Amino acid sequence: MITRRQFGGYTAALGAAAMSGCVSAQVPAAGAFDLGDLERRTFNWFWETGNPANGLVPDRWPTKSFSSIAAVGFGLTAYPIGAERGWISRAQARGRTLASLRFFANAPMGPEAVGRTGYKGFFYHFIDIDEGRRFQTTELSSIDTTLLLGGVLFAAQYFDRPDADEVEIRRLAARLNDAVDWRWMFGRGPFVSMGWKPEDGFISSQWDRYNEATLLYLLALGSPTFPIKPNIWTRYTGNFDLNWGGNWGPKHIQFPPLFGHQYSHVWVDFKGIADPWLRAKGIDLFENSRRATIAQRNYAIANPGRWRGYDGDVWGMTACDGPGDFKHSLDGRTREFFSYSARGPGDRDDGTLAPTAAAGSIAFAPNLVLPVLAAMKARYGSAIYGRYGFFDSFNPTLADPALAELIREGAIVPGVAWVDDDILGIDQGPIVAMIANYRDGLVWRRMRTSAPIVAGLRTAGFSGGWLG
Repeated sequence: MITRRQFGGYTAALGAAAMSGCVSAQVPAAGAFDLGDLERRTFNWFWETGNPANGLVPDRWPTKSFSSIAAVGFGLTAYPIGAERGWISRAQARGRTLASLRFFANAPMGPEAVGRTGYKGFFYHFIDIDEGRRFQTTELSSIDTTLLLGGVLFAAQYFDRPDADEVEIRRLAARLNDAVDWRWMFGRGPFVSMGWKPEDGFISSQWDRYNEATLLYLLALGSPTFPIKPNIWTRYTGNFDLNWGGNWGPKHIQFPPLFGHQYSHVWVDFKGIADPWLRAKGIDLFENSRRATIAQRNYAIANPGRWRGYDGDVWGMTACDGPGDFKHSLDGRTREFFSYSARGPGDRDDGTLAPTAAAGSIAFAPNLVLPVLAAMKARYGSAIYGRYGFFDSFNPTLADPALAELIREGAIVPGVAWVDDDILGIDQGPIVAMIANYRDGLVWRRMRTSAPIVAGLRTAGFSGGWLG
């Protein structure tokens, strides 16, 4: 089969070590799933592939890539988890965290199209992993800056000691959060823009529907320096009705890929708290994500596309890599496949499954998720589970090696599945963080005292539960 691509640059030495995670068709016997093993392997991905000099985290690995600022946010969340579990020392976690925060706090900012890391407190979606400058023509991203800030604010809550370095972490975290000009990113309105480019200004798309933007709005509402108006949250939630429904399960605010039901929940415990819109529906966002998880399982059981490998124990769709953009006749019908894409029930479903979709929902529905993780590993073994836990995605429908010429990414493990040959930071992040929240609420507990988060929730009208 095709060998994995080597990752160059400062982590070139990792290539040989990673080969211990190469895919094979070996399938172990079913048994109890070792959640701690997955948590640690996933943490190791951030710790071992990140650039220790500046704290940047690659978008993907082992393919040589730029850094994703969202992946950095997930990395900043993972380091304290590693310290709490004893996999690294607190001093090590503190050092890597300081490298990240110092980099962003001192990065060149400005409206110029080249040589800058960000502008108005926001950062470019992708940046060079060594120098940290804008990658090609990528956008100044409001949502990816949000995910970066999630990790920044968690670091500030975790590193709470009088040690000089921990004091600096808190100072830099506050400085980074205060610098974000949410009023500017409101752009032309009536919602916050998805981003901005120096070449042509604000992106036309805005955060106007329920998705991963919940945290974005909370930070924008709770900003101590550039808060947006509270009525924008009311306008935002007013559009939730457009997606309220019960396809494949109990009624909830629908968003097909599961990442939209997971990302904000990494840092905010929404269980038992609600704003006026949610109270009117008799639901909170934690329950909403639980129902979205149930809907995905129900969809897999129904399997309207008749994809191979779908059932009640193997399911999960989100944004992930895919085998490529092509059409091919299989099982008596013409099927369309995609490369990297957001996937969900009835939405670009091409038979590709992502372990992060289920694993990132473990805190919502552990009784459904744990059997999935066990079944995936038992059925597909080291074909999809290696040095850093699960590979990003796989597709059991594409198991015939004769189809290899169609594949644009990854490789076919004969008789098993197409398997991605990369691991993505934004998919690893929800795994390690939500396992930690499921095990002992590690991230949630700390973030309950984060002033920007609490301010945002209260401004949005949330009350009850731990906010009381």
